[in-house]
Amino acid sequence: MLDFPRWKVWWVSLLLVVGVAFAIPSFFPEQQVAQWPGFLPKARINLGLDLAGGSHLLLEADTSDVAQQRLALMEETVRTEMRRASPRIEIGEISTAGNRVTFMLRDPTRVDAAVEILRALTQPVGLGGQRDWNVNVVDSSRIVLTPTQSGLAASLDSAMDVAREVVYNRVDPDGTREVTVVRQGGDRILVQVPGLEDPEGLKDLLGKTARLDFKLVDFDADPSLLAQGRAPVGSQVLPYPSNPSGVPYIAVERRAMVTGDQLIDATQVFDPTTNEPAVSIRFDGAGGRRFARVTQDNVGKPFAIILDDVVISAPNINEPILGGQAQISGSFTVETANDLAIQLRSGKLPVELQVVEERTVGPDLGADSIRLGVVAGVVGTVAVLIFMLVTYGRFGFYADIALILNVIIILGIMAIFNATLTLPGIAGFVLTIGAAVDANVIINERIREEYRRGRSIISAIEHGYSEAQTAIFDANITNVIAGMLLFYFGSGPVRGFAVVMMIGIVTSVFTAVTVTRMFVSLWLRRKRPTALRI
Repeated sequence: MLDFPRWKVWWVSLLLVVGVAFAIPSFFPEQQVAQWPGFLPKARINLGLDLAGGSHLLLEADTSDVAQQRLALMEETVRTEMRRASPRIEIGEISTAGNRVTFMLRDPTRVDAAVEILRALTQPVGLGGQRDWNVNVVDSSRIVLTPTQSGLAASLDSAMDVAREVVYNRVDPDGTREVTVVRQGGDRILVQVPGLEDPEGLKDLLGKTARLDFKLVDFDADPSLLAQGRAPVGSQVLPYPSNPSGVPYIAVERRAMVTGDQLIDATQVFDPTTNEPAVSIRFDGAGGRRFARVTQDNVGKPFAIILDDVVISAPNINEPILGGQAQISGSFTVETANDLAIQLRSGKLPVELQVVEERTVGPDLGADSIRLGVVAGVVGTVAVLIFMLVTYGRFGFYADIALILNVIIILGIMAIFNATLTLPGIAGFVLTIGAAVDANVIINERIREEYRRGRSIISAIEHGYSEAQTAIFDANITNVIAGMLLFYFGSGPVRGFAVVMMIGIVTSVFTAVTVTRMFVSLWLRRKRPTALRI
């Protein structure tokens, strides 16, 4: 246990030096750190909204967008279910005018069968027995599906829950910035990002739904009708700003070949032919097979790549696109391509969000509260250091050094991950200091007990560390489990507290056990004491 070879001393010392080196930039102004030589670490800890202020955005959902999406989804569902019926139910063109889905049956005798299928698709909403769609028959052969208010409210609530998750993943994809993303009311989301004083980039990131579709181009459309914004039945007119022909619009089929829902990855790359920034996307198994099948059936035809109802490009299908991968090219910069990749990876927003309020906010608790909190933390830490030194002498001194190194290493690890420190994070620091001191108390008391039993100095220290380790590890494992649960179920400051606590637990075990054991081992080897004063 006390055998500490030279290589292990160097290894522990190197870890301590690296931790301290990464913590140092956080103690200096950002402008000064930026001027340091390139080989020095420059990663810093972000300060939370309650310590350094940040950006505040209030987003509001466009409820009409949810309604239009429900109509489009029901239109596709009706078409699919009528085709799957046995025998197949032949229907005419489907209309979504007037915020309802309407279609004619070619065989009026199949009305009852069609109504039965469609009513099975509707879902009950709430406890009142109302359903999300009303199914009615008009003129004996025309079926009308009308969305109910209860169904629209339930869809909006579900869409807002998904939107909150998507917004969180876009703003903080690594989970280290301690952002606050919460719902307010039925159709609003509050976003607070600490340390971000310019919300423009954040607005651009959140302002797009990132709804990606691949649709075939309709070249049968009459140009004169397209100029009036009218398209043939089954097609639609979409803006195409970068159209090589100069016409700023294009007709595409309403039905999508593949949608962004089937994406599993998106990364910023460079086009190998032009060396311009692009976005590489990869579909899941079902999306890849569908994309391959559609491109096989439409070789020689163009298809449109559509983002948020705007055509980015319309390349020609020269050969089947197999393997489930594709590339989106356009007038991208590296930054815009990377932002689009983040948006696609985090998923599309199920509803369009608009910024209704924005501001840059200062510390919530005020400078006095922050100053008093820091003073309280420092006073408490100094008191603990003095207590350990007075109570355990040399061993308390070693514990104090380990405790100071522990705090610095926590800062270094947080800086490496560009994590954010908030007031709850400072509370995690204080808790970590107590846990680290607790480990040293257990070790020192065990050593004192073994020495009183008549063991030799080396034997007492050996048994003290070995016997105390079990209790220390068991206690800290339960704390780590609690921290993991806090991180998984919590959000914002709660996650920040959990992150600091878990990092502190790991580093405290390292410093309280390994580092102090190294100090004691070197002292025994150098001094060879004849008495133990602890």
